[in-house]
Amino acid sequence: MSKNSKKYVRNLHFHTFESIQSFIEMKITFLGTGTSQGVPVIACHCQVCREGTRKDKRLRSSVLVELNNKTFVIDAGPDFRYQMLRQGVESLDAILVTHCHKDHIAGLDDVRSYNYLQKKPMDVYASSRDQKAIKQEFSYAFSKNNYPGLPSINLLDVKNEIIIDNVHIDVLPVLHLKMEVYGYRIGDFAYITDTNYIPGNTMAKLLDCKVIVLNGLRKEEHVSHYNLEKAIKVLEFLRPEKAYITHISHFMGFHEEVQKELPDFIFLAYDGLSIEV
Repeated sequence: MSKNSKKYVRNLHFHTFESIQSFIEMKITFLGTGTSQGVPVIACHCQVCREGTRKDKRLRSSVLVELNNKTFVIDAGPDFRYQMLRQGVESLDAILVTHCHKDHIAGLDDVRSYNYLQKKPMDVYASSRDQKAIKQEFSYAFSKNNYPGLPSINLLDVKNEIIIDNVHIDVLPVLHLKMEVYGYRIGDFAYITDTNYIPGNTMAKLLDCKVIVLNGLRKEEHVSHYNLEKAIKVLEFLRPEKAYITHISHFMGFHEEVQKELPDFIFLAYDGLSIEV
């Protein structure tokens, strides 16, 4: 980030989180920390895919948030069903969508189990653009033909803030190349994936955040994702108490080796990791 950019961000008025209340306890579980193909990649014979340990095996990126007796996930990709089973999630209040790429929405069909158990549609928060994509991808769920067993999805607009009962969530617009995608901040926790540029207004909303999750695809540069070096630079500027890298590809290298290269407040996330904020 240039000195002028830093000056611009520092001079912005700090975002006042009047709507964000203090939580007694918030638990975050990384359901998946992999890129769009996951790790190991189908038919790949690289060392990470062939010889990786448990921390090198990554489902598609998603997190589970539990607080104030509410449970919701950010993104529901192709591994959503298995992630819910593996984590034992028996009730789910909502799904927050970052953007409509398949590795972030492909699992929405599997809300059917929650529809049946909870006797209501699943609230899915998404931008108007992403709602159109979801309606196209899962057209059968929105047809007038009320066929038994279809998923029931209640699409809700994402604007500046989401309120789920007493849980307040701030929306963090970022760019995925030229595509606007959403990160989310809940209290002192922020989650941003699939970005290669964070605008100044969003950076200002992160300056006092204690725990930040940010995508870091690989060590080599990428056109629409931060690579590890750029993710580290952003996090060193923001300087949260702790930061976690997610949306990691097999090109990153072995988890344990890469972790040794990171600043002491930055960690590679891994599937199943739980933190309290």
